Parts: sequence; structure tokens; C-alpha cells
Amino acid sequence: MVLLLSLPSVCFPPRPSLLHSTSTRMDLKAPHSEMNRSRASFPDFNNRKLPILLFDIMDTIVRDPFYHDVPAFFRMSMKELIECKHPTAWLEFEKGTIDEVELARKFFKDERPLDLEGLKNCMKSGYSYLEGVEELLNALKNNNYEMHAFTNYPTWCEMIEDKLKISRYMSWTFCSFKNGKRKPDPDFYLEAVEHLEVDPANCVFVDDRMKNVEAAIAVGIVGLHFKNAETLRQDLSLMGIDVSDNVEDNQTGDQ
Repeated sequence: MVLLLSLPSVCFPPRPSLLHSTSTRMDLKAPHSEMNRSRASFPDFNNRKLPILLFDIMDTIVRDPFYHDVPAFFRMSMKELIECKHPTAWLEFEKGTIDEVELARKFFKDERPLDLEGLKNCMKSGYSYLEGVEELLNALKNNNYEMHAFTNYPTWCEMIEDKLKISRYMSWTFCSFKNGKRKPDPDFYLEAVEHLEVDPANCVFVDDRMKNVEAAIAVGIVGLHFKNAETLRQDLSLMGIDVSDNVEDNQTGDQ
């Protein structure tokens, strides 16, 4: 049975349980300097504020141009695009087993030429924060929650970072192209928990795809199905997570 996701307040222990020594933590370096550097504040491991928040990116934090813009770029319907494209090329690109040059070569089943730069420009122009999401992330940051991206996406995460500066709020810690795994693979979730050195129950995972949320719940992570920013704000608040905007509250108190 799947755990119901709209929950009353959840009590999180004040200190994480260390699962493994730091010597076993993964090397998650990415080629992009902003994605390597932890610009979102990182609490000391011994004084972390729990829970740790893990966010899917596409259609949870950021609008996904693949579904909204790319079919028009190719002058196709979505159905036609799905029928024409190679069945595994994008998945391989997401897992980092092929680069963008190889993606361009095999994107279509019939290996017709692909305007790679045109596609990348189409994607980049379509990236934007979903309504209300950036405000929620800012509130969570102001309340000192530790946040990490946990996403199925290729190296084009760098284009998202260049445009939206996601790293102001969270670290690009768990990306399929770096880890070589994709959600809902249970090992991807377990590696994340090992890397963070916390009990799974001290993590909250947010994703717009229910199968990914169910996979998180199956390994003991608290899962929330994303619908929109306002619903997510309510769900987090019901769990006892502070989503108030401290800056606004302080300004109001000074008047």
C-alpha cells in the first residue's frame, strides 16, 4: 500500500543517523563551476536542520520545454515526435552514457540530421520557474533548510543553471548524468541517502511523477506528489516544515 502523502505534522529527530563514514561518499563533481560550487548554504553535518529536501527539477521546479515547445520546433505533434525519435537515445543522454554529439547522431530512428544548437536554444528559451515555486524555495532557504536537486536530466542542467541560477536555493547534487542512474531506480535513492548520511525518514522527496514518489516511499523516504506550488506549500506546512517568509515577517513586525 502506498503511503498517503498529505500527512499531519511529522517529528524529525534533531540529529541525523550516520549510515556510513565520509570516506564512502560519492564523488559527484560536474564540469560546470556553478554546479560544482555549493552556492546554496550547506549546514554543518552535526547541526543540520531536518528534514533535508530533495526536489525533482523538470515540471516540479522548472517548466519542461520538451513537452511544451520541442514538438513545435520539429514541426510535429507530440505523438509524431515520440514515434520518430530513437527509443533510448534521450535516456542514454540522461544517464551520461552518450554525449550530445552522439545524441544528435541517433536522436531520430532514421538518423536524419538534427539541428542540435537549434534544439538547445529551444530548450533554453523554454526554461522558467513554475508559478510560485521560486518564492517557496526562497522561503525554505530563508528558514535554513538544506535542499538538493534529485533529477533525471542530462548535462543540459548547465543551461538551466545558467538561466535560472537554481544553485541560489539548492545544490545540483543528484543528477542522473553524474550518477549514471535514473528514477525510479531504488539504488539512485539509496545512494542519495548514503551520500547525505541521514536516515531515509529524514528526507522529503518532491516529484511531479507519482511512480518516482512511490519509489522514494518504498525505500523509506517521505514522498510528496507535486501538483502546484501552493499545494506543495500546504503539504510541507502540514508536515511541520516552516514555509513562512522570514523577511516579510520581519518587515511586518517593524512597522
